[in-house]
Amino acid sequence: MLIVHILDNAGVCIIMTSDDYRILPAAGGRVQCLPEKKEPLENCGFCIHCREFRVRGTFVKSPSLAYCTKCRVTERVDLTKADAVKCADRQGEGFHSITSIIS
Repeated sequence: MLIVHILDNAGVCIIMTSDDYRILPAAGGRVQCLPEKKEPLENCGFCIHCREFRVRGTFVKSPSLAYCTKCRVTERVDLTKADAVKCADRQGEGFHSITSIIS
């Protein structure tokens, strides 16, 4: 897998991988979701763009995939130990709650 580190317009390092996901580093329980907005990791767990959390060096599926017919994730993630988020937002939409889709 090819990993590329890019600085966005705000100077935030975003890691792009060859599988078209953004790897967003987590610090203080938050990620730089958009250049102008940080989101708490708890929000990522309910975001349609969140795919995985990195916990102790291993990526684990996001609880936001619980309603995905392909994934059906049912396990909890210890967000206090997460140091990165694998994000599928390539259009700069930012946090988008799954509740607007499943309700």
